[in-house]
Amino acid sequence: MLSNSKLKSIDDFYKYHNQVKEKIKETENVITVCCGTGCQASGSVEVLEALKEKIKTENIGVKVKPIVKSTGCHGFCSRGPLVILYPEGIYYQQVKLKDVEEIVEKTVKQGELINNLLYKDPLQKEKVSKAEEIPFYARQTRRVLQNIGEIDPFEIDEAIAHGSYQALVKALTSMSPQEVIEEVKKSGLRGLGGAGFPTGLKWQYCSSYPGEKYVICNADEGDPGAFMDRSLLEGDPHRVLEGMLLAAYAIGAKEGYIYIRFEYPLAVKTLHTAIAQARSLGLLGDNILGTDFSFDIKISTGAGAFVCGESTALMASLEGKVGRPRAKYIRSVEKGFRNSPSNLNNVETYANVPSIILKGWEWFAELGTEKSKGTKIFALTGSVNNVGLVEVPMGTSLRTIIYDIGGGTPKNREFKAVQTGGPSGGCIPKEYLDEPVDFERLTSLGSIMGSGGMIVMDQTNCMVDVARYFVHFLVEESCGQCTPCREGLVQMEEILNRITQGEGRLEDIDKLKDLGEVVGGFSLCGLGKSAPNPVLSTLKYFKHEYLEHIEEGFCRSGVCKKLFNFEIDPDKCTGCGLCKRKCPAEAISGEKKSPHKIEQNLCIKCGECYRNCNFDSIKPVPIKK
Repeated sequence: MLSNSKLKSIDDFYKYHNQVKEKIKETENVITVCCGTGCQASGSVEVLEALKEKIKTENIGVKVKPIVKSTGCHGFCSRGPLVILYPEGIYYQQVKLKDVEEIVEKTVKQGELINNLLYKDPLQKEKVSKAEEIPFYARQTRRVLQNIGEIDPFEIDEAIAHGSYQALVKALTSMSPQEVIEEVKKSGLRGLGGAGFPTGLKWQYCSSYPGEKYVICNADEGDPGAFMDRSLLEGDPHRVLEGMLLAAYAIGAKEGYIYIRFEYPLAVKTLHTAIAQARSLGLLGDNILGTDFSFDIKISTGAGAFVCGESTALMASLEGKVGRPRAKYIRSVEKGFRNSPSNLNNVETYANVPSIILKGWEWFAELGTEKSKGTKIFALTGSVNNVGLVEVPMGTSLRTIIYDIGGGTPKNREFKAVQTGGPSGGCIPKEYLDEPVDFERLTSLGSIMGSGGMIVMDQTNCMVDVARYFVHFLVEESCGQCTPCREGLVQMEEILNRITQGEGRLEDIDKLKDLGEVVGGFSLCGLGKSAPNPVLSTLKYFKHEYLEHIEEGFCRSGVCKKLFNFEIDPDKCTGCGLCKRKCPAEAISGEKKSPHKIEQNLCIKCGECYRNCNFDSIKPVPIKK
């Protein structure tokens, strides 16, 4: 930070903004290292420290040495650690500690590209050196994510230089609270945590009730495979803080809370730093920038209960009570946290607000569909080549996300389905790949938007087992308060376990449908109401897999171990030996360039050989009786 003293007026803010902007302009040579959680797991922190040391001690041959800094998640998680060298924008992927010396010696000193660190798209012949040339980035519309990968999330000066808090200044100087609400209403922004309720309308309701008001941010992202909110907080925390400030100004709140799970240590650390720096500059606290507006934010860490993603359960936990939902006829905007009017949105929703206020509702609404405006961030995971964080306009087709951006399935396996919306989402089959992704269409297909998880599945995924897995997750995470959810999910899990073990009966299919309708129709909260989606959607689109398990005692995906054996087709096997090397049980025998064989008495059916075979020679087959 350039200054430790508070900014006492709007003029002070503009002066400070100009100072930090000029400071950043002076540092043209920058090397950024992705230090989001995903890249850290791949060793990016070690790469960062080694680059810093090498640049510090080497004679680079220039007057001003490059600055090496960490950033949040660049998004292309499957290619990390990621390093970008500016001003050229040279993009290196899968950088290892051993590559640091070569990067400094060749690229920093001599301007040469290191060919083996460049990205090569499977459909292109030549490697590319810039992020904007990579289809994963080129086909996205990065609005909320625009600063992530460029700014150091632990430096508020960089956030301010890139535009943070300018929307707040605009609201404080030229807009009334009601005008802020109207701008958000006209933009069409909907809650991006799952429910999709109009954000501006929620703010309007909350502002209309008397009493002390609260602004709460739901950062309790608990969906398996989801990391959108975590990455936002790790990479651009001030965007979220500013969104909360604007909400507080609009509804008349003086106190705010961020409820974040304790399992996100980097995001918690980033938030603590961001809040402290904003408070030090006078952007949080009393009489912000010399105005009558006062607002401060506290952090509360949750223990990781999935049900606390539900708004009323979250508020109960925030009060120190057991995190259990309450009936929805009492609205949180009237009586929420501490029985007071409370506005709760998730991380991504707040992160959209500053741009709406700064650029206008028309700018936001120019993207998206009639009822789903703006962009949406998805965590694209599962059986897809380009795992990562993806931001696209609402209404983008599943095919565009999975194939054009995600690069399709590994080894050209057959795409089977995609689950959207987390464990309570449905599984959408390949015939709907060209459908637009928005709130209404996903619901009509038997799924939900959720917070943005998107798990791709291929021929190696058994849809009966997928339903079983997510129902088990929801059984474990149910608060147990209401009978339909508590008892119904347990019954569904028992039936699914039976089917995957080869003990299913035809009447089980009707039982699953009936139970799903009861659980979905009569559960108290959103968790229970959406919990049957994985089962009902797989029954709708993949009933043949259920029937094959029950009637033929066979799992053609090679997942349910009691219902198949793996065998190698000698006519397709080239004898490359990859399956033999990958087998942890040493159950595969055979000479090089000769067909291999699986010893059934040794095979543990882990599927490593099946997933890694490049010649489609290994298949699950029915067990011979």
